[in-house]
Amino acid sequence: MSTPAAGAATLAPRRSSRFVAWVRAWRAGLVPFDEVADAIAGDEEHLVADAPGTWTDVPLGEALPTLAKLSPDEIRLVLPAPGDPRGLPGPGDFAGAALLTGEAVVAGGLGLIPQVRTHTSGSGDIFETVLWRVYPLPADAPAASLTLPGAAEAEAELAVALAETTAALTRLDVAQWRPELAGALEALRRPDGATDLPPGFDPRARRLFARAAVLDRVLALAGHAAPGGAINNYEAQQRDAALRPLTTACRQALVAACNAPLRP
Repeated sequence: MSTPAAGAATLAPRRSSRFVAWVRAWRAGLVPFDEVADAIAGDEEHLVADAPGTWTDVPLGEALPTLAKLSPDEIRLVLPAPGDPRGLPGPGDFAGAALLTGEAVVAGGLGLIPQVRTHTSGSGDIFETVLWRVYPLPADAPAASLTLPGAAEAEAELAVALAETTAALTRLDVAQWRPELAGALEALRRPDGATDLPPGFDPRARRLFARAAVLDRVLALAGHAAPGGAINNYEAQQRDAALRPLTTACRQALVAACNAPLRP
């Protein structure tokens, strides 16, 4: 029987991570252009707003040629958080929107941020579309921070944070308010390849991405209070403090994996 946490553990990773991984592989000549938009969007509808040379929202596949002159190293994932703006090209509209959303793509002189829109059909079905909003970056924007860890360092930090957080959640009796998290955390130790990177990424980056992408979804679930208010404010603060180091390590792992050097 599936549980909410188990379901969270199988959902697609952040949209910006898939965008960066597949566009970088395309620009490295490792995947054909015709596959990129579908690989990013999956079963969703993805549109792009404010792309250079357009006057209205266009399908993702029509906007991607805007990035055709970039090298893979000019395209990178940014996962900022309040108090941790690493990777953002200085203050401005793009940085503010990226901090609010928690994810973004820097592609040469452009920044892209996914916005999820929820719609209800005439029959009552609820579905989502994704709008990538494009921001021009200032020509004098400072270079991205170089303090982000590489894949090897990020993998080690994630392993330590996962062990420490699991122990902390056990002490907090997490089973009282999220019993399904135990199974989801255990599943992290057995990545099944459902979340994978395109060709060009080495085994370490693939392994790191698979684990961090699953963990990212589990953390999204863990960050919510249990149904019925099973924990009080103090317990919620303890939970948040226990999860914070792991959340940071997970963000760094996703960034390191998606921005890792590509190999033919």
